[in-house]
Amino acid sequence: MSAEKTAAAATAWAEMLAFVTGQDRLRALRLELDLGVGKAELLMKLAEAPMTLREIAQVAEVDPSAATVAVDRLEHRGLVRRQPHPDDKRRRLVHLTDEGARAAEAAKRILTDPPAALTALNTKDTAALARIFRALNAERR
Repeated sequence: MSAEKTAAAATAWAEMLAFVTGQDRLRALRLELDLGVGKAELLMKLAEAPMTLREIAQVAEVDPSAATVAVDRLEHRGLVRRQPHPDDKRRRLVHLTDEGARAAEAAKRILTDPPAALTALNTKDTAALARIFRALNAERR
């Protein structure tokens, strides 16, 4: 790769990194919901369907004791509740409460809504960005 091409790529990378890291979604989660990204993602998963603690541990890629601690904390805050599993009374399912469902929806909005600077671009520019990132992501697969 030529020095000019490398320099251009480095500039593009620096600008992209500055833009993405400037969108402090983690801070927004803390301010609005007092949650970290892991617990926010767990609430969003539970919004899809209730899960057992074992399933939560697998999805979150943590050991079962860490999943239990996380669910205990969310339960203490009134965001989830444990209920007996309908097919196996020895297991329990973790469900969102109404407050937990609202928090999951807010977390999804915080983590996935595009920043105002991006939505302010014209359609042609956002389409070009999407095309570029699609191509870059295809290289990783």
